[in-house]
Amino acid sequence: MKRIMIVFLMLLSLQCLESRQATEQKLDAKQKQAIVTEVNQFLDKYYIFQDTAAKMAALISIHLKNGDYDKFADAAGFAHAVSEDLRSVSKDKHLRFAYDPEHAAGVLRLDARNEEEKRQAQESFLAEARRDNFGFRKVERFAGNIGYLDFRYFASAKNAAPTAVAALGFLANCDAIIIDLRQNGGGEPTLIQFISSYFFKEPTHLNDIYTREKNLTENFWTLPYVPGPKLENVDLYVLISSGTFSGAEEFSYNMKNLKRATLIGETTGGGAHPTDEKVVQNQFVLAVPVARAINPISKTNWEGTGVTPDISVPAEQAFDKAYTMALEKLAEKVKDPGRKAEIEWSLLGLKAKANPVTVSESTLSMYAGVYEERKVTLENGNLYYQRRGPKFKLYPLSQTIFGAEGLEDFRLEFVVKDGKTVQVNGLYADGQVEPSKRTD
Repeated sequence: MKRIMIVFLMLLSLQCLESRQATEQKLDAKQKQAIVTEVNQFLDKYYIFQDTAAKMAALISIHLKNGDYDKFADAAGFAHAVSEDLRSVSKDKHLRFAYDPEHAAGVLRLDARNEEEKRQAQESFLAEARRDNFGFRKVERFAGNIGYLDFRYFASAKNAAPTAVAALGFLANCDAIIIDLRQNGGGEPTLIQFISSYFFKEPTHLNDIYTREKNLTENFWTLPYVPGPKLENVDLYVLISSGTFSGAEEFSYNMKNLKRATLIGETTGGGAHPTDEKVVQNQFVLAVPVARAINPISKTNWEGTGVTPDISVPAEQAFDKAYTMALEKLAEKVKDPGRKAEIEWSLLGLKAKANPVTVSESTLSMYAGVYEERKVTLENGNLYYQRRGPKFKLYPLSQTIFGAEGLEDFRLEFVVKDGKTVQVNGLYADGQVEPSKRTD
């Protein structure tokens, strides 16, 4: 199957097809007929569902015959109308048709390249991908031993595997991993296969891709070997959004159907059909889906519907939700007091962020005072903490526990007895507690 190396670049190109400003061109009836005829030929030969291709061809042919396109004299308007009619039948988010002479010329140039030109283009493309770190943006370990990985597309495993190995190796000792695909636009099935292979012990059937032109089904299973430690026992969370698309949806859909991960966020974009670009009448570009994903469990895919999350929250809240769930699950298992304190510390902060705490000014006033070498003041409705140095603004995590801005590993707890504040406890992330009696 002819594929563009990185699908997200193709998608960006497709999104530009209809919006790019092109020199206005008028079309006569003969030109419109030639365009519709060629579009229908491409659909009949390549589109993944032959019966749907026939229905699309019939619809735009009827509209042309009935004069419904006569009101579109300009090429861009005509192409947009045809595109909308095609998609009204197919419901296929990968299918597009647009007037774009510049892009069409580029596609033709690509197809006409000799072997040396192809080699140079490949090297240039690879150099750019390396500068972009193959889409890998961040790998991090959070408190509680929770790992986090953010990458924006699935590059070719042939080139990106070492970067993926390094990222997954960094996370190898984590108790849970959060993979962030909220801004991932898709890509190559080879890297989907490679990364997925870390999360399964036994050979696992991930996905199939059927190409209609060749009448060929390509099977994708986990690989028998990956460099570095396997992660088959780690709790896995995948963050998704409406911007998650194509190959990123495949990874999410596979993991969901295999019950290997918890998906958190929003329903994804709904694109499950690998696509090629065909030039029509030298000035128009038809993005035609030539293959489709077939999940071995559901026997279908996510085209047009998207992948639904297990836990539905706005995309911007997905990380906090996943992090909270991962910590809560760990808290149930952990026996070591120090480890448990670390987890509870993080959970309190996350829960306060999700549900902000409000403390009355009368209570804040009761907390203000001197506690041995610690001092708490109330200024303009906010508490401030000071101990032999600068003042730090406090913010409530509960009615009695406050965080200090700029001090991640320190909190202050107020101890109330018989309606009076008698003590503060300095709380530390490692579980240490330092009490200070009230002295004023």
